[in-house]
Amino acid sequence: MNSHFESAILITGILVFCSRVIDVTLGTLRTINIVQGRTKIAFILGFFEISMWLVVLSTVLPQVVAKPILGLFYALGFSTGNVVGIIIERKIALGHTIFRVITAEHGEIMATALRNAGYAVTTFEGTGLKGKVIELYVVCDRKNLREIIPIINSIDPNAFYITEQAGDVSKVYRPTMVPKTGWRAIIKKK
Repeated sequence: MNSHFESAILITGILVFCSRVIDVTLGTLRTINIVQGRTKIAFILGFFEISMWLVVLSTVLPQVVAKPILGLFYALGFSTGNVVGIIIERKIALGHTIFRVITAEHGEIMATALRNAGYAVTTFEGTGLKGKVIELYVVCDRKNLREIIPIINSIDPNAFYITEQAGDVSKVYRPTMVPKTGWRAIIKKK
């Protein structure tokens, strides 16, 4: 009977942990969407977050006094949910970013490479600590940084770059589609 009691607590604890991870992940995503001004998504996430939170709270609170270990599962779920929410948000990468690159030697090569990849690039000349530099300025979807940063690093691994969250953007040039070749071109023609 004692092992049945312990397994019941463990199963309840795991359910509390998983539910709390989901609840806090939704809360983290909601908060990020609020900060970035996406009210519809924040509304939907908030609804599901609070619904999950009420279920978890009503399950755990009455039992924590009798089974304090459930409080540990609750706390671990909260902490894990924050991390999972941030990871998911980075993978989804909604919104736009301002990407600036400063380089002393390879500015025009970088600008050409980015333009060839379909991005709009504006360049500025400036002066840094050691002389003349070129700044590249690109406004893009956040998810495009996965493509842009390797291009920059392949040309100048020592280039300095910074990203900033862009609020309202009037126009974003998206990379152009590469024409389909091989079997994809045949399927498209049908």
